[in-house]
Amino acid sequence: MEIVSKIKRFTEEILRDQYHLSIDAKDLLVNETKPEFEGDFTVILFAFVKKTNKSPEQFGQELGQALLMGHPAFFASFNVIKGFLNLSLPDEVWINYLRSNQDNLSVGQSPPRGSKVIVEYSSPNTNKPLHLGHLRNNFLGWSVAAIYRMNGYEVIKTCIANDRGIHICKSMIAWQLFGHGATPESTGKKGDHFVGDYYVLFGEALKKQIRDLELQGFTKEHAEREAPLMKAAQQMLVDWEAGVPEVIELWKTMNSWVYDGFEVTYKKIGSDFDKTYYESGTYLLGKDLIEVGLASNVFYQQQDGSVWINLSAEGLDQKIVQRKDGTAVYITQDIGLVVKKFEDFHADMSIYVVADEQNYHFKVLKLIATKLHLPSAGGLFHLSYGLVELPTGRMKTREGTVVDADDLIAEMVAIAEQHTIALGKVQDFTLTELKELYDIIGLGALKFYLLRVDPKKKMVFNPEESIDFHGYTGPFVQYSYARIRSILRKEPLVTARQAASGSLLPLEKALLIGLEKYATVLDQACSEMNPSLIANYAFSLAKIFNSFYTEHSVSKAENEEKKTLRLQLCVLTAQILKSAMAVLGIRVPEKM
Repeated sequence: MEIVSKIKRFTEEILRDQYHLSIDAKDLLVNETKPEFEGDFTVILFAFVKKTNKSPEQFGQELGQALLMGHPAFFASFNVIKGFLNLSLPDEVWINYLRSNQDNLSVGQSPPRGSKVIVEYSSPNTNKPLHLGHLRNNFLGWSVAAIYRMNGYEVIKTCIANDRGIHICKSMIAWQLFGHGATPESTGKKGDHFVGDYYVLFGEALKKQIRDLELQGFTKEHAEREAPLMKAAQQMLVDWEAGVPEVIELWKTMNSWVYDGFEVTYKKIGSDFDKTYYESGTYLLGKDLIEVGLASNVFYQQQDGSVWINLSAEGLDQKIVQRKDGTAVYITQDIGLVVKKFEDFHADMSIYVVADEQNYHFKVLKLIATKLHLPSAGGLFHLSYGLVELPTGRMKTREGTVVDADDLIAEMVAIAEQHTIALGKVQDFTLTELKELYDIIGLGALKFYLLRVDPKKKMVFNPEESIDFHGYTGPFVQYSYARIRSILRKEPLVTARQAASGSLLPLEKALLIGLEKYATVLDQACSEMNPSLIANYAFSLAKIFNSFYTEHSVSKAENEEKKTLRLQLCVLTAQILKSAMAVLGIRVPEKM
């Protein structure tokens, strides 16, 4: 049990036994004591002090005395400042913590909880390649899954490929008109980029048709509806849902090109899924549920045949769930997918990692699932995150400002190479080792930069800033880890049983306090679905270690006892930095 957990348990026992207060230990607030006050940890008293009919100072004094008397080996002293009980722990407690975790390769890992969580992320359209926004989505979803797993949950990572719909038909129509039989193999182009080019071609040709119709006197709205290309795409969607063989065959072929391209990108970024669903495999189940909802008056049908739901009583509006021609809309397949995922996994919670542009969509989905009495309705959760913008503003497909994921990854690796060479740190590496190092640094910088921001916030991505070896970046944490590994290569490894005793210097204790916080940060990151807490923790821990190492020599410590202690601090710091970065999906190099 970690130190903070023990403090909470000891406090809970006293509140229960002496004050007859029923408070769950996990609800107690215990923070690191602020540097301007004496103490290691602070118990926040305000939540329950009123129930004692005592002043905060009096209650704090009584609680502090009870903790000191009940656990004299664990608490050295205390002081009370208003509603804050500051506790100081003896150095031996910290050294015991170091000893008990020295060989713990799963430090921070919680025991199994018996709960199951589905995390759905990526969810690309099969008509264009992945871009910078998809990278934030993939990194966020993968990391949230890793955080839940570290907290003892059984986790299933899923992806839904949006492989049908009008957007897919646009690429198919364009290939028929302009492709002349070309393939990714014949052009030497990655499959997703190849198909994406035809989606762009469709848009360009459609604009020309709309302009021509406007010159003939059509209004813009009328021209958009009557443009031959748009009509052809809409008819292809009808034909697809009707199962017209040649349409299905072309659809399968072009989607296979895209999947091959996606797989290359996923492999590069380390994104993986336990199960991939396909909209083409869930929309029919959704349409069946639309019929169920019509029969139970959850949905209603308009005169033109389209099907809607009225959510005005819930503060929303009316939402279409099926078009007048009988074709499914986006939410139709999502309704079906809710059922399919529950049938497959019976998860307690299903998390959708989707940008905040879809907040309304997921409010509607949860309400529909509730009104249809779907068994998983209560466990649906939308992890809404802010969009990624460039220093020049928001990315826009039609204006050509979307940053392609593959291009960005290549750029990040190239920048990592430039910075590493400029720092003169490549002499001891083979060419193979250097290539791997540049990949580790470049991708690590990209992931850390996109994950260090609270998911709820929009963010601006700056490639050069993300790779600064001295800033709030992944490379700074990676370098700190590599620095520790270099120290440990020069000194013989020690065992936990050799842990020193005696007094701790302030920076030694500060580093131990930082190390002990890992489990608490993991728990908080899970409850908030927020990997930025892990990124901030890893960066802070790396900073504390660098301050400690700058001030105190390891190899030339004052005595062997101190040397042993500091080597063990190095070992545990390396373990936790590696673990924290792994939770973010980031590798750390043994040397750099």
